[in-house]
Amino acid sequence: MSGPTSMPMTGTTVLAASHLARHYEVARGAFRKPAVIRALADASFTLETGRTLAVVGESGCGKSTLARLVTMIEPPTAGTLSIDGVEVVGADRAALAKLRSRVQIVFQNPYGSLNPRQKIGAALAEPLVINRPGMSRAERSAAVLDMLSRVGLRPEHADRYPHMFSGGQRQRIAIARALMLRPEILVLDEPVSALDLSVQAQVLNLLVELQQSLGLAYLFISHGLSVVRHMADDIVVMYLGRIVEQAPREVLFAGPKHPYTRALLSATPVADPARARERIRLKGEMPSPFNPPAGCPFNTRCPLAFDRCRVERPKLEWHGETKVACFAVERDG
Repeated sequence: MSGPTSMPMTGTTVLAASHLARHYEVARGAFRKPAVIRALADASFTLETGRTLAVVGESGCGKSTLARLVTMIEPPTAGTLSIDGVEVVGADRAALAKLRSRVQIVFQNPYGSLNPRQKIGAALAEPLVINRPGMSRAERSAAVLDMLSRVGLRPEHADRYPHMFSGGQRQRIAIARALMLRPEILVLDEPVSALDLSVQAQVLNLLVELQQSLGLAYLFISHGLSVVRHMADDIVVMYLGRIVEQAPREVLFAGPKHPYTRALLSATPVADPARARERIRLKGEMPSPFNPPAGCPFNTRCPLAFDRCRVERPKLEWHGETKVACFAVERDG
């Protein structure tokens, strides 16, 4: 498969989400109404070609649910989602098949996402066999070798099995497989959290190189801000299924506005101890999405919460270059 003749220009919106939500019903017995889990309550954002939008938050905040909606593994309960201007909700099977080839995902555990009985060459060729039936075997083989080269692996690796590689090499293979259909959007769901720190840096550098050469748009999901600091162009911070802060990377790191973002940032390691922030330790655990608190979802752990926070939910509104949902920000100006 030949490479793209020209890299797409940045600034073109390839993904747009508006008030996305995903709810699940859980049975509670024959005579009780099912419980509703609001795994994703409300998320709106856009993603442009050549840029990286990072989605950050603790486990249970809705990051992985958002990834499943963007990759069309599951449909949203509410809201709209469009890819290249094509609306996903309500699209027929043929349209969804075309859209899915434009959005691919790289999972956290590369070994778990690879078939241990399948050689790497066959694993990389499989998307082409399914989605490009007109390609000859020679063309598929050439495409596999080209992609192995792009991710820093050698031609002989195509004839090996997943267990014969290190964790970093397996993640390179997973990235190569996700890129075989030349998608426009790559969803990276904790792609380096299972790797050693030195290997993390190598994989992140590879992702930057691939983005620059192929013009990819990344939706980068992470638990912490430290991993996305040198990757993201824009950052979304989520809590209990909602976006609580959204800003360009430089703006967010220079002056986080939401108390939850400040707590996450205070836990981010820095190379210079003199620049280390005072650690903000949040009390308690994140509430259950089965029974979210009234008012602001963060009020049960927030050191700045006051009476209004406990009865009214703040809207995500602009404050300078940042969108933030917090009454304390409004009160303090």
